[in-house]
Amino acid sequence: MNPQNLNPVAEVDFAFYVIFGISIILLLGISATAVWFVYRYHHTRNPKAEDITGNLLAEIVWIAIPTIIVMALFYYGWAGYKALRTVPEDAMNVKVTARMWSWVFEYENGKRSSVLYVPKDRPIKLLMTSADVIHSLYIPAYRIKMDTVPRMETYAWFNPDSEGSFDVFCAEYCGLKHANMITTVEVMPPDEFNKWYNGKSDSSGAGKAMTLLENYGCLGCHSTDGSQNTGPTFKNLYGRRQTVELEDGTKKEIVVDEPYLRRSILNPQAEVAEGFVPAMMPYEGAISDEDLKTIVKWFMHGNEVSLDAGRELMMAEGCISCHSTDGSLVAAPSLKGIWGRKVVVLDGGKERTVVSDEAYIRESIHEPEKLVVKGFDPIMPPYGHLTPEQVDQMLEYMRSLSGDSR
Repeated sequence: MNPQNLNPVAEVDFAFYVIFGISIILLLGISATAVWFVYRYHHTRNPKAEDITGNLLAEIVWIAIPTIIVMALFYYGWAGYKALRTVPEDAMNVKVTARMWSWVFEYENGKRSSVLYVPKDRPIKLLMTSADVIHSLYIPAYRIKMDTVPRMETYAWFNPDSEGSFDVFCAEYCGLKHANMITTVEVMPPDEFNKWYNGKSDSSGAGKAMTLLENYGCLGCHSTDGSQNTGPTFKNLYGRRQTVELEDGTKKEIVVDEPYLRRSILNPQAEVAEGFVPAMMPYEGAISDEDLKTIVKWFMHGNEVSLDAGRELMMAEGCISCHSTDGSLVAAPSLKGIWGRKVVVLDGGKERTVVSDEAYIRESIHEPEKLVVKGFDPIMPPYGHLTPEQVDQMLEYMRSLSGDSR
């Protein structure tokens, strides 16, 4: 129950013990006095009421004893408060940002986590704020309960002197998913913590994106497996057609493409998916351009975000300006589902059906006018300047848009 034997928890616990002890004594004393009065002043023993003018000793006692009790409670309460507010000079600073409905812990080296990892026997100072509404950080094991307020920084500290996992809750009702705003404090041996603290996180696109989604609190409201939650599921989100409600109350159907994903993250209230409440807070100014780009890439390519080199190349070469990636038609066939698709082409003025396989796509990159897809103008220039490695990158990117893999 008490993982910390140093001042803050000990002082707080002792203050409660004093309060409980005095309360029990008062309860027993008042109950005994009441029983004695019932017996002593029963009407059979005192058939005639008496007028008691005063009792100096009784008056002194009932003034002195409550005063002593109040002063004792004040003393121990003040001692506990000082212990909670006096932070050791060698404490490690951890920035805490509360957001509906998650916690983000940011360390001095810039590392972020949705779980509070701390080393054993090192005081931890929590610098707390909120990105949206008032929350309250509550760690029962360390007797911490401190509000996090928007545009204001509060603080608390604790000394983790026992290894283990301890619960973290939000103690202030903050919205629909208030009860799910939970995480843990993981107290680790110092050498193990240093490995985590100084170690490199998963730098691959998918791993980094999932870490960011967790750290920014996205996975608290959006599932990745298709199940319903406060917000739309992330599964198969990219390229989906969905109806959204605009700020003026009108509705329209949109395709979940890259621009929409960016808008939904930065200003989610502008286009709210039909059937969901506008509970998501805007991330404008709260997310870096690099993090935003990584997350959007994950939506577009899932676990194959490492294939994004092909996408970057195709954007640089102007391919994406004519070929969409979400199934919509622009000036040329969409790249979505292109791999293995049957297409009707004009070959020397005659129509024939071909399969859009690797050989066909390679040929279309180098000699696009040889087989032109029916219904489209032969406006694509040849890309003979591309190296074989660059063409391979493009092919891998197009595979990922078709759900195909080697």
